[in-house]
Amino acid sequence: MFNYDGSTFVSFAIASELEDRDQRLFEANEGLTDVIVNDALAQASLRILTKIRNTDWWKQYQFARDSALKGDLRALPSVNPDNIKSREQEFKDLNIYFAMSEYLLPKVADFGNETSAEMVKIKFYKDQFDRLFDELISAG
Repeated sequence: MFNYDGSTFVSFAIASELEDRDQRLFEANEGLTDVIVNDALAQASLRILTKIRNTDWWKQYQFARDSALKGDLRALPSVNPDNIKSREQEFKDLNIYFAMSEYLLPKVADFGNETSAEMVKIKFYKDQFDRLFDELISAG
């Protein structure tokens, strides 16, 4: 089950699921609180939904389903996370990879040292995100 605040979708994953992936990061960076992590996951989830909406697959799918859209990109509906019924773990993973590479690791990374552990992890999580995102879009 995804993270909801009442009936409102918040994110695909929660802080404890992310912390399970890289406990050392959180032990070494006490400032990465659950609030910061959950905010990053929520922001990452919204970005993922937007990325899906912007894919050719989503556009073709929606235009084929609803002729009233008449190919108008402005009328293209947003992706509703409540309609994601399968591959729940993959969406959690996607959320974690994106939050780590785009929001959390950049907070603690030494950008002056390309070989630092954090910089290596940013690349790793970005590559994982790209691979899984492409897989999910290809699968439809």
